[in-house]
Amino acid sequence: MSTELEQKIETALADLLDPNTGKSLHDSGFVHSVTDTAAGPELKIRFAYPLDESALADWRTRIETALAGDPALAAASISLDWKVNAHKVQGELKPLDSIRNIIVIASGKGGVGKSTTAVNLAVALQQQGARVGMLDADIYGPSLPRMLGLSGKPEVTGEKQFVPKMASGIPVMSMGFLIDEQTPMIWRGPMVTSALQQLLNDTNWSDNGEPLDYLIVDMPPGTGDIQLTLSQKIPVAAAIIVTTPQDIALLDARKGLEMFRKVNVQVLGVIENMSIHICASCGHEEAIFGSGGGEKMAQATGLPLMGQLPLDLRIRELSDIGACVVRDEPESAVAAAYTRAALRAVGELSQQPRNRSTGLPEFIVQS
Repeated sequence: MSTELEQKIETALADLLDPNTGKSLHDSGFVHSVTDTAAGPELKIRFAYPLDESALADWRTRIETALAGDPALAAASISLDWKVNAHKVQGELKPLDSIRNIIVIASGKGGVGKSTTAVNLAVALQQQGARVGMLDADIYGPSLPRMLGLSGKPEVTGEKQFVPKMASGIPVMSMGFLIDEQTPMIWRGPMVTSALQQLLNDTNWSDNGEPLDYLIVDMPPGTGDIQLTLSQKIPVAAAIIVTTPQDIALLDARKGLEMFRKVNVQVLGVIENMSIHICASCGHEEAIFGSGGGEKMAQATGLPLMGQLPLDLRIRELSDIGACVVRDEPESAVAAAYTRAALRAVGELSQQPRNRSTGLPEFIVQS
């Protein structure tokens, strides 16, 4: 492997910034290998988060154009793919064998659209090709069954594990599958935290032996028993804070953020929901809940603002019938906003320290 060739390629690609990491391909760690062969240079790019075929094709075009400026690189053979790594979790915990990364979607208060955001982020990642699951951690008020159009009790395997319900290829587990929708959960804290651990650990998340790339956990609002149990006993790769622009939501979101920081859970960034309302009749845009709140919070906390999602009637209408805008209206501007936020989140996660407890890193020998 030629150091000179590596330097040439690094220079040629220096201006190609990945919008999901904010860094060059080299600085993002995505230049997997550079090989000098008799037929010419061979370059392998491996992204550490999922990208669909269209996105990879776009990257190929951008890379070919960048290399074309150097005659020695113009005929380079380019290979592109992606692989999701397991990332470091809090404390002495280790990632589960069946799940590479657990990402929690949290907020300081209810009513900010956290569950809707969690569903659409999960579907967006699945559409990019990732293996994604969802866990409803809101034991008192589970909403994923209704939002995903799922019902009935889960089957149990011979190993006494729950078989998750499937929502268009996404395995889902929720307390809502185990109780009647109208039945209130009148449980004290220890029972609730025990139920959460069982839902996670006693579910067969992967029936083909391949671990999930991401388990998206829809958290209840607040900073109580569920959040404490999650931070102490469940290996979390990262959290995402969802807020709306108004001051009271931002205040509570900041409390949620500080809670995760105190228990050493990595927070990837902030998503501002219900940012702008667009009138369906005239197209007028209005910041009903205020403007700039999520951006100010991101700046004050040093976190990236991963997305500003609109207040749109179709999001609510689809959620009420067990559908979601990313899956059912994939060409819409709203779906594109969710997809950008999802890729921004996992792009940020890809830059966090990797988990090293599951074995040695990949070792490559080249000539």
